[in-house]
Amino acid sequence: MNLYLLFKSLHLIAVISWMAGLLYLPRIFVYHSEASEESQKDIFKIMERKLYNYIMMPAMLLSWLFGILLIHSLGFDIFNELWMQVKIILVSILTFYHFLLGKYLSDFAVNTNEKSSKFYRIINEVPTIILIAVIFVVVFKPL
Repeated sequence: MNLYLLFKSLHLIAVISWMAGLLYLPRIFVYHSEASEESQKDIFKIMERKLYNYIMMPAMLLSWLFGILLIHSLGFDIFNELWMQVKIILVSILTFYHFLLGKYLSDFAVNTNEKSSKFYRIINEVPTIILIAVIFVVVFKPL
């Protein structure tokens, strides 16, 4: 069996799952910040916690794991290529964004959110922009 193709497939599955969470969680935050009923807020808290802990966190860890295994399969000389350096920087930014969403989740959990729904609508665009950049850098390797 070709381990490189196995790792690549698993990496893509994990990244798609992670991205789904990175795009959906801020959308839940939008609705949570606009909710007026305490019962609605409690439901959003459950949704946010489960999405973050049971889907996003494992997907992020698996994305990194299979990405590292891919790099190991290709050889660490791949880091000499600028496109890979750019990809690692962009994925690091996504990882920071992931943990920033975790901080916002904690704020909602203890009812200390001070951000507006507009704020969450705006930051919801961050992973999309980074995703587009990563795809073009990886596919075209222009650098």
